[in-house]
Amino acid sequence: MHASFALKDLNIKSVMLNCNPETVSTDYDTSDTLYFEPIHFECVKTIIQREQVDGIIVHFGGQTPLKLAKDLAKMQAPIIGTPFKVIDIAEDREKFSLFLKELDIKQPENGMAKSVDEAYSIANVIGFPIIVRPSYVLGGQHMQILENIEELHHYLESVTHSLEISPKNPLLIDKFLEKAIELDVDAICDKKEVYIAGILQHIEEAGIHSGDSACFIPSNLSPEILDEIEQVSAKIALHLGVVGLLNIQFAVYENALYLIEVNPRASRTVPFLSKALGVPLAKVATRVMVLEDLKEALKFYDKKI
Repeated sequence: MHASFALKDLNIKSVMLNCNPETVSTDYDTSDTLYFEPIHFECVKTIIQREQVDGIIVHFGGQTPLKLAKDLAKMQAPIIGTPFKVIDIAEDREKFSLFLKELDIKQPENGMAKSVDEAYSIANVIGFPIIVRPSYVLGGQHMQILENIEELHHYLESVTHSLEISPKNPLLIDKFLEKAIELDVDAICDKKEVYIAGILQHIEEAGIHSGDSACFIPSNLSPEILDEIEQVSAKIALHLGVVGLLNIQFAVYENALYLIEVNPRASRTVPFLSKALGVPLAKVATRVMVLEDLKEALKFYDKKI
């Protein structure tokens, strides 16, 4: 919704695709054109061809629109903001692990199991406890913390009834950092500079899905850790080449900082941070996606606060 408002501020007509008629964003005056359709590639493709759009934003609406980026890139659709090659690095576990190693950023030991046998092998190498989750599922579905090989055996028996573990749908396995403190960072980048909007500390320990965990600002961690979080966040955003919003999840374990994952999109914490800070982050990010000028976008909306 705020993205549509930001496009209006730029005198750009917007076309919104929404699959939920109950949301406020479906008000008749929110966007110039509104479609009620499933957020599937074929529907999006038809709308793109019908409306002859000049650009597409996939960074709002969670993981569902972001997953369309690959097919949109294949048809050479003009994605505004963070390009597909950057989205692909962040979303592909193997590519992202290599990216973090190149930047010398710590992450929990992890692996991708492409078969049931490989899941056992990776778990034995990493050591228990582990946290497991299938690829390409939403909202932490089938994510579990496992303490031993017996629990892994029961998990694999249950999950393979509904999901196939294969090269196309690998099982993600990470070393579980017991009693670690989890943090969410929301930032905006224009490939030149980074604005760290906030560092949110989770009340629940790491391992609880962020959708089920309460969080707060400001964090009560040490200034040294907070400074390291800001430096690592900026390093990731700039080296990836993010244009717009990104969400980074960290864990602090035994006074060391570990990176859990990066989402090159708006997260569920952006509305909360926007209210807390008095800065319309989605509007700022949309303006950055179009103009690629972070300073100008922050200045423009700061005048309207």
